[in-house]
Parts: sequence; C-alpha cells; structure tokens
Amino acid sequence: MSRRTAGAPVRLGVRSLVALALVSAVGVVAFGWPLLADPGSGLAHSSDAPWLFAALLPMLLAVVVATIADTGLDAKAVAMLGVLAAAGAALRPLGAGTAGIEPMFFLMVLAGRVLGPGFGFTLGAVSMFASALLTGGVGPWMPFQMLAMGWVSFGAGLLPGARALRGRRELALLAGYGVVSSVLYGTVMNLQGWPYLAGPTSGVSYVPGAAVPANLARFAAYCLTTSLGFDLPRAAVTAVLTFALGTPILKALRRATRRAAFGAEGEFAPPG
Repeated sequence: MSRRTAGAPVRLGVRSLVALALVSAVGVVAFGWPLLADPGSGLAHSSDAPWLFAALLPMLLAVVVATIADTGLDAKAVAMLGVLAAAGAALRPLGAGTAGIEPMFFLMVLAGRVLGPGFGFTLGAVSMFASALLTGGVGPWMPFQMLAMGWVSFGAGLLPGARALRGRRELALLAGYGVVSSVLYGTVMNLQGWPYLAGPTSGVSYVPGAAVPANLARFAAYCLTTSLGFDLPRAAVTAVLTFALGTPILKALRRATRRAAFGAEGEFAPPG
C-alpha cells in the first residue's frame, strides 16, 4: 500500500537551482552591461544577441534536464509545458502590444504559482520563444524577452503560501505580483534597448562611460517618458484578468498537477 502526496508545486532541486543561477547570471550581464561599459563600447545588441541566444538555448535545456533529474518528471510534464506554452503564445497576439495590453502575463503568473519556480522559468522562456515564432517577432530582442518572462514566472513560483493560501487572498497576492512584475518586465526590457533607441543627443540618452548614478537618472527619465504608458496598462490588464479568471485557472492547473503527480512521493506500509 502506498500513500502519495501530489498537487504540490514542482520542487526546485540543487541541479535546477544551479542551472537557473547560470542562466540568470548570463541575463544580468546581458541586461546590465550599459551601466558599466567603456566609452568606446558598441551600443547595439544586434551583434551580441546571437551569441546570447546560442548560450541561452543549451542553458534552458539544462534547466529542463535538471528539473527532470531532480523531480523525476516524465512525458506528462513535457506535455503540460507544451500546452501552457502554446496557450501563452496564443494569448500574446490578442493585444498585439497595443497600449501594453499583453494578456499572456497573467497566465505566466498563475502557472508559475502552481508549478513552481523552476518549471515556471522554463515555461516563461519557452512561451516567449513560441510567441516570437508565431508573431514574427524574432530579432535581437528575443533572447532578452525570454529571460525576462522566465524571471516573471520564476518569481511567481517563489511567492509565499503555495500550499495553504487560497481564495481572494491568493488572488490579491497574485494580482499584486502581476502588477509589480509587469512594470519590472518593461523596465528590464527598456534597459536592453535604451543604449541605442534613445538617440545620441536626447536628454534621456545613454552616455557610455558616464557615472552609474548619472546614467541611472537618464534611464529613469527614459522609462517615464517612453514606456510607462505601456507598462501601466499591462499591469492593469494582468490584475483584472487575475481576479476575473484566476480562480478557475488555478483550480484547473492544480487538478492537472494532482493527476500528473509531479510532486508525488510514495510511502509503503507493511500489510495488516
């Protein structure tokens, strides 16, 4: 006879944690280089994005392999990853980026919450990859979008109360996280485009070799004047969809997770 405890988020093992740390380290360097670059540095990511993409794909595969090795996931996990990534990719074109309306964000938050940070990171990155292929949005920005969306879902998996918090309180937590992560996503993506999109003479332009506080002030002004009008609607849509659709989607994800028994542990007791 065995007893199984299923329905819990996919746990983040040591190998998964190491793989995620390596991917995130690459991302931090890729996003943050403008603040530490020399005056003679190139401004565009068009030349380094293919190298980042080439490094990201095997690292992303390493996250998947490490998660499988740590938790014993099988074809059911791959199937769920594929279904959710396809759903996320299909949701993104609905807003087509108009005024920041991107409905895929709320699904990435809910899925990361139920399935855990490791699975959530992989889902976010794969969903953005599939979305780029679907919409023709392949370009030097794509690996950065994959990393940023992976972090969004990863953070949702780290929120407290995964086992006990339910109902309106959980929805409020997820909606609040969705608001914050939507704005941070836009801010991080601004960082990768700011060095060459603001123009060389603008008052919000990136200045290679300038002091970090000075460039940070310019970057803050750049965000306020160029993207806040997109980030706030994205945050609002994410919160509204979380409250409106969060309960049935969370129930469906948890039911699927229980049936797949991703976090199951067998305990055998002697007969009698």
